[in-house]
Amino acid sequence: MARYSLNLPTQLKQDAEKYAASQGVSLNQFILWAVAEKVGALSQQLDDPAFPEITYRRGASGQPMPFLRGSGLRVQTVVVAAKLWGLSPKEIAAEYGLSEAQVKQALAYFGAHAAEIEMAIASEETLEAANV
Repeated sequence: MARYSLNLPTQLKQDAEKYAASQGVSLNQFILWAVAEKVGALSQQLDDPAFPEITYRRGASGQPMPFLRGSGLRVQTVVVAAKLWGLSPKEIAAEYGLSEAQVKQALAYFGAHAAEIEMAIASEETLEAANV
C-alpha cells in the first residue's frame, strides 16, 4: 500500500473524524473508504445524479450494488426494513445510524429502480433458502 500525506482543513478533519467514529472505523479507514467510493463512482459512472446519497460498489458477486453513500449500507437493506419488517423511515434511521433524509432517499431510489432492487432481494432470498 502506498503512503500519502494529506493536509485537511481543520473543520473537514473534525467532521471526518466524527463520521468515522459513528461508522466505527478509524479516520484513515474512513478516508480510504471515501476515496475508493469516489474513484469507483467516477470510473463506473453508474451513479444516478437524481440521488446524490446513493452510490454503487461491487459486491462479493462482482456485480455493482447501490449503497447509501458513506454508510456501507445497501439500499436493499433499507427497502427490506421498510417493506418486509414494516419499519418507518424514522425507525430505520435510528436502527442503522442514518438520517431520515438518507432513508427517504434510499426509498425514493427504490421507487425509481424497483426492478433492480427487487431482483437483488429475490436473489438473496433464493440463496438463503438453498443454504438452510
